[in-house]
Amino acid sequence: MKKIILVAFFLIGVSVSQAQELKWYTDVKEAVKVSNKEKKPLMLFFTGSDWCGWCIRLQNEVLKTPEFGKWANDNVVLVELDYPRRVEQSEELKKQNNELQHAFGIQGFPTVFFAKGTISKEGKVNFEGLGNTGYVAGGPSAWLAVADPFVKNAGMTETKKTKSKSKKA
Repeated sequence: MKKIILVAFFLIGVSVSQAQELKWYTDVKEAVKVSNKEKKPLMLFFTGSDWCGWCIRLQNEVLKTPEFGKWANDNVVLVELDYPRRVEQSEELKKQNNELQHAFGIQGFPTVFFAKGTISKEGKVNFEGLGNTGYVAGGPSAWLAVADPFVKNAGMTETKKTKSKSKKA
């Protein structure tokens, strides 16, 4: 009987930990496709994962918490744009991340941008910015209080566009 209970607890623990694991995309075009399919905005996390103290704090205090995990799974497609100093990256990934850093005017880390993305017929990614933030003291609730309006605006923006298109028709 004890073995059955232990196995049950183990299986529950495994399923809970798998449910909380987040999918972070590094390929922006792939993330945009998922974003459009799921009708969720992108959350672009610009980070120096192995050297930036504030980035590491944001990860530990917010991005690795169950509260954030639930919110992220329900509301956004996560994209990590990393600028490490000690971890090797492919030239393609470095190029993509540098272009995005320039396009968004990133001057400090961490920076988190919320955006909608589209891919043109030529394969170029275009973004519609929804807002940005960085490290916010106070844990996940304080950070989510700042981030949540950007995500809610994504839905409102879509509704306004739909209305304005129907007026033109």
